[in-house]
Amino acid sequence: MATTPVDYSSDPAINNLRDYLRIRSVQPNVNYDECLNFLKRHAAEIGLPVQVFEVVPKKPVLVMTWEGLQPELPSILLNSHMDVVPVFEKSWKHPPFDAQLVDGVIYGRGVQDMKSVAIQYLEAVKRLKNKGIRLKRTVHLSFVPDEELGGKKGMKEFVKTEHFKKLNVDFALDEGIASATDEYQVFNGERTIWHLNVICPGKSGHGSLLLPDNCGEKIRYIIDKFMDLRQVSKSKLESDPSLTIGDVTTINLTVLNGGIQDNVIPEKMTATFDIRHALSEDLERFENMVKQWCKEAGDGVTYTFNQKDVYVPPTPVDNTNPYWLAFKSAADKLGISLVVRTFPGGTDSRFVRASGIRALGFTAARLTTPGLHEHDESLRAEQFLRGIQIYEEVLPAVANV
Repeated sequence: MATTPVDYSSDPAINNLRDYLRIRSVQPNVNYDECLNFLKRHAAEIGLPVQVFEVVPKKPVLVMTWEGLQPELPSILLNSHMDVVPVFEKSWKHPPFDAQLVDGVIYGRGVQDMKSVAIQYLEAVKRLKNKGIRLKRTVHLSFVPDEELGGKKGMKEFVKTEHFKKLNVDFALDEGIASATDEYQVFNGERTIWHLNVICPGKSGHGSLLLPDNCGEKIRYIIDKFMDLRQVSKSKLESDPSLTIGDVTTINLTVLNGGIQDNVIPEKMTATFDIRHALSEDLERFENMVKQWCKEAGDGVTYTFNQKDVYVPPTPVDNTNPYWLAFKSAADKLGISLVVRTFPGGTDSRFVRASGIRALGFTAARLTTPGLHEHDESLRAEQFLRGIQIYEEVLPAVANV
């Protein structure tokens, strides 16, 4: 017997999400005023005081606070970012900022990354408060800018401020990735990001000659070395089904710079690599290897960094971390399975962890194809609503530790 499709169009939580998705907080050059107004309105409805900190001009951080019964205890942070990545509108079947609801699926830029998570936080807090529940620890909800540009003018700066320190955070939740399987993914660490340039100088001259000290030969040597190492990671991943992309070091050649004219040998060529180091990688050994390759490539070859993150230890997921035990017990109570992974990209959690705070990345969606940064980014309404119920269980668990 055919079941009647559920009509989600009048669900207030769904419509709050759709309203948030319609705000074009798209990079680059985001004006965050509309996001702030939207969030202030919802904070007022829930009864949460709001603070806005502008650590970097035009890069506001909004913090809502639900005070706990014992506000002197270290607090819980629920973090989300307001910005979304650019879109190629012609490639979308459903306009990216219309927030269309079609056959129980919500379409929109940011619906997975990560406006749905932000609304799940708000809806869970609202429901808990409406039931008259009070939590032991204070819960802060932070809405930060510019995560999609690496968080350099957002969370990275915010964690350094007295404003952040006064929040007295001991444990944070942030974004994860939707899971295509029946399990929910929890991310307790992130790979270390290096964006590296290798500069290969050489003798300039006419393109018809075979001049010595050739920058093309040097850059070929460097690219071969990096690509050979890339293949090692590919083979490792392919040969062991238990590994995910977060468990290996990834290397990609992303930019090549050099020539000025077809028949002129340039005096310099530069290759830029995006490297994401596995948590097991020895970073000092890796850099020494790059130094050696530069020496072997030829005279004058050097390297510089556009970004060189330091190693940040993962958050423990064992008996030493009471927040993990609380999180896991809430999942057990709900009858859901968790799988712990290393996040493949970078999130604001790395700045939180680097400041000594335990943090987990978690997007409460399963049986969902991950669609971060893709055309027609989407999320099933039932998964979004189920996620609110999960946070209703998880939030009291961690806030009552």
